[in-house]
Amino acid sequence: MMNKKAQWILWVGLIVILTLYPKLFGIYYTNLFVTFAVFAIYSVSFNLLLGYTGLLSFGHAMFFGAGGYGTALALKHIQGLPLLPAVLIGLLSAVVLALILCPLVVRVSGTAFAMLHLAFGQLMHMLAYKLRGITGGEDGIGGFPIPPFSIPGVVSINMRAPENFYYFAIVVLGVSLWIMWFFTKTPFGQIQVGVRDNAKRIDYLGFKVSQTKAVVYVVAGAFAGVAGSIYALFQNLISSGALDIFTSFAPITMTMVGGIGSFLGPVWGAVIIQIIEELTTRYTEQVELVVGLILILIIMFAPAGLIGLIKSLKQRWFPSSAPRVNLEKVS
Repeated sequence: MMNKKAQWILWVGLIVILTLYPKLFGIYYTNLFVTFAVFAIYSVSFNLLLGYTGLLSFGHAMFFGAGGYGTALALKHIQGLPLLPAVLIGLLSAVVLALILCPLVVRVSGTAFAMLHLAFGQLMHMLAYKLRGITGGEDGIGGFPIPPFSIPGVVSINMRAPENFYYFAIVVLGVSLWIMWFFTKTPFGQIQVGVRDNAKRIDYLGFKVSQTKAVVYVVAGAFAGVAGSIYALFQNLISSGALDIFTSFAPITMTMVGGIGSFLGPVWGAVIIQIIEELTTRYTEQVELVVGLILILIIMFAPAGLIGLIKSLKQRWFPSSAPRVNLEKVS
């Protein structure tokens, strides 16, 4: 186990790298990193459902899109809206959607939960596509004002500058990641794992299974909304494509590649998928085909994902020594 000093060194090193990243790698890779960070948080929020509670959703893009549309519509129609309240509106949009759906969806699990979300996801996608007067349809909402990050009387930072937006996005997404991690470490986080492993036993112990699922569902939707809000601000555009089936499958792929149930598994999955997509687009446009083939190989040979594969290799190469047993001498 890593000692406290090594952990502090690691965290300080990570913060220094993130701070210097735009200077070291330039605007293109800075923008690429923001995209990775958005989908990493989006995937971690999905893993709160699948990895920690055992709920597979085929419609998690609903909350991603709700966050994006909430922020975009607020900035388009509310003059002078500050940046942080705009992100908060995106978060609340996703939370409201989750609160509307959770009384129904928490009553089911397994295949029914997955297919119900597929249906709701497609419904939301079609509503965004058809209600052109509100959502802009396929063209989406673009060109909305991006307000500066400002503290009245203290500072005002232009968010149109890619480097400035990078720091804002990394802070917001980093705080979101920490909150989700802390959520899994609370006693409630242990209850949600219990729901995943044996819901009947949790119910027998006196905990409300449906209410537990509802809380996790709302939290997962909220942080997917944060990711969608940052994505809309970053692109200065949100369209019905943010709600389509491919956007719902993205966190599933990243979570499976990185490792289901491991908190940082989806983050590593997002890293791997981002690198694969970046390298593949240099040689071919068939990115989905390459990602699909890699996913098949992962399912066949490393079903626990990258994190599970590393643990398996570690146990094979560095087996722990058997504990010694001290036997008392009998005279």
